[in-house]
Amino acid sequence: MKINLSDSEWKLMNHLWTSAPKTITELTAELREETGWSKNTVITMLSRLEAKGAVRHEAGLRAKRYFPSLRREDAAREETENFLSKVYGGSLGLMMSAMVESRQLSEADIAELSAILEKAGDGQ
Repeated sequence: MKINLSDSEWKLMNHLWTSAPKTITELTAELREETGWSKNTVITMLSRLEAKGAVRHEAGLRAKRYFPSLRREDAAREETENFLSKVYGGSLGLMMSAMVESRQLSEADIAELSAILEKAGDGQ
């Protein structure tokens, strides 16, 4: 499922991924300090996310309860692919080269990448 999320949609989705289900009132209270969004803004965002297939709702006793339909891992993978395509023409090597040249990789980053590449080389 290919779903592109805006920065605002990521904020709302992170709250659902952390702890679902949530009602509109709960999401509004959680997001108000971070974003300043009103209840109407949260309703609009949820409507957009439902239309995209990223969230779903169930009728609760007093209010709709919202759940993520999209896994965080799938959204992150799609975002990463879009970023690589847009900025580096789809080349992971070009991105890594740019990070190495700008000294953006820590020793921990290098160790983590080495472990990932070793795992990939084992065919896992």
